[in-house]
Amino acid sequence: QVQLVESGGGLVQPGGSLRLSCLASGFTFSRNAMWWYRQAPGRERELVASISREGSTRYADSMKGRFTISRDNAKNTVYLQMNSLKPEDTAVYYCSAWVNVYGSRYWGQGTQVTVSS
Repeated sequence: QVQLVESGGGLVQPGGSLRLSCLASGFTFSRNAMWWYRQAPGRERELVASISREGSTRYADSMKGRFTISRDNAKNTVYLQMNSLKPEDTAVYYCSAWVNVYGSRYWGQGTQVTVSS
């Protein structure tokens, strides 16, 4: 069964950094693209970043180069390095996988990131 477990969220001051991790299981991790989304209070869930099976990355415009997505196939883990955090980045961050063999998207339970002074 597909499982995605996020970790690394927490409280950080504006300008600070966090690294989120998502441990994946239940599918061949290296053969699938991975995604990070977030959902802030009162807002729709939005795309943060994605990384292909080949390692190609894409970012939402609002990230403005502050975030970096990466993957470690040996650890079945995708990361989101978040720098220069702003209060507007406060949200629940979700890891997502598009699993090709199932033709379906899967979601983790999310990890809370709070940016506040």
